[in-house]
Amino acid sequence: MPQPLKKRLLPYAMVSPYLAHLALFVLFPVVFTVVLTFHKWNIIAPMEFVGVDNYLHLFQDRLFWKSIGNTLQFLLIHIPLQIVGALVLAYFLNQKLVLRAFFRASFFLPVVISGVVVTILWQQLFGLETGLFNRLLTTFGLGRVEWLSNPRVAMVSIAVMATWKNIGLYVILFLVGLQTVPRSYYEAAEVEGASNWQQFRYITLPAINPTIFMVVILSTIGGFSLFIEPYIMTDGGPLNNTLSAMLYIYKQAFGYYHMGYSATLGLFFAMLIMAVVALQKRFIENDE
Repeated sequence: MPQPLKKRLLPYAMVSPYLAHLALFVLFPVVFTVVLTFHKWNIIAPMEFVGVDNYLHLFQDRLFWKSIGNTLQFLLIHIPLQIVGALVLAYFLNQKLVLRAFFRASFFLPVVISGVVVTILWQQLFGLETGLFNRLLTTFGLGRVEWLSNPRVAMVSIAVMATWKNIGLYVILFLVGLQTVPRSYYEAAEVEGASNWQQFRYITLPAINPTIFMVVILSTIGGFSLFIEPYIMTDGGPLNNTLSAMLYIYKQAFGYYHMGYSATLGLFFAMLIMAVVALQKRFIENDE
């Protein structure tokens, strides 16, 4: 006997709020972005169809490609520093230490602090004349460093600050991974005479490989979204050497009101992130 119409429609009614949310906040923005890439729009005037001009401009925009290079430079510094630092800290915090819970909370605290607050704090630390870092250098008889005004040093300074800000999250993730490794593996290795380094190399690292993969992916996505740090610290300078891709897209949209071109940059950048993450996934899986 067929079910009443009310019972048949009930499942669809239950999922309708989620579908409406998905359509309004995911599907519509994506479709609107794709449509916008073929138009010229400054928010005030009506949209003007320009075909593929935005895409042609993208491939000729040297400043955009420079921002991509700056972002990749940041990733090359930030990701290894963050992964190695988080893994080392997690390894020691996994030992029996006095005040272990306090240290774990201390490392995680910067993660929950506003990124703007942390960036302003580090901007003061990097100050040329009054910054704490340069004061320490002059105390030991060393010269001051132009942390944020030297084109060769500025991106490194931002990468170090971003690592300090986010490392606590990855310390927690690595701690979870380390605590899932059975203690019996280490006991058997000790019986066989394995050193601490051999236990770490042949037991710990293979066992936490899924955690490493997750940290690499999260670090990559987070690194590609670099925006607050260069926006507040340097505004993309000096000489556009800290101009990240996200900051450049933001300036095109809300600085110059090139909404169509900004949408084109954003869509291309999203596809680039997906490609990099896919390559990382394939490389890590093949290595495993």
